[in-house]
Amino acid sequence: MQQSPVIVVNTSKQRESGHKAQMSNIAAGKTVADVVRTCLGPRAMLKMLLDPMGGITLTNDGFAILRECEVAHPAAKSMIELSRTQDDEVGDGTTSVIILAGEMLAISAP
Repeated sequence: MQQSPVIVVNTSKQRESGHKAQMSNIAAGKTVADVVRTCLGPRAMLKMLLDPMGGITLTNDGFAILRECEVAHPAAKSMIELSRTQDDEVGDGTTSVIILAGEMLAISAP
């Protein structure tokens, strides 16, 4: 006799739609851009990353920083995927493309 699988659904999830969802997506994209914004240019600052094992890494590489970030928001994940695609296709400009996308989102905010 086979038992049917038990499916656990998180009942505390909320769905947003319309203007509220749009603003949430814009805010998530701008937040990702703000994380790496200080890594670009001649006055770039290093970021200190702490891995789960306790190791410390200092870097100003935007792609390395975004690769280590764990995000849950779908729009933020899309921004990180944008950086990954830029690195795969061109090999450079990952920080620039994220900052550009973040500024485009900032301008599109109503």
